[in-house]
Amino acid sequence: MVAIIDATGAVLGRLASVVAKRLLNGEEIIIVNSEKAIITGDKQSIKERYKEKRELGTQRKGPFFPRMPDKIVKRTIRGMLPYQTPHGRAALKRLKCYIGVPEEFNGKEMEKIGLEKMPLKYITIEELSRHLGAKI
Repeated sequence: MVAIIDATGAVLGRLASVVAKRLLNGEEIIIVNSEKAIITGDKQSIKERYKEKRELGTQRKGPFFPRMPDKIVKRTIRGMLPYQTPHGRAALKRLKCYIGVPEEFNGKEMEKIGLEKMPLKYITIEELSRHLGAKI
């Protein structure tokens, strides 16, 4: 069974924890509109924190942090999985993230995970990606 989740307006950490749990239980999950997920907090401090993550390590050895919104969401979920074990690696392979909604999922029913009301301070993943240098 494949679950399609719309990330529009969902808080990234809460979305990631719910998805990680479901992946470990054997579900196959597709996340659409990953650029519209949000991170709550002060915009400037979030931008600085992610910029530091990007600049960490060396060009040759890493760690490598993504710029694209779909990859940022996938990396956040990976952080909540035991991805270095066979069980966690298999769970991560059951996850797919997309920017926007691909045509094959256009008419299908999508789940919403997230908020009843929007927080006052937040930044979208799309805005963060542009700050990190992604060409969306």
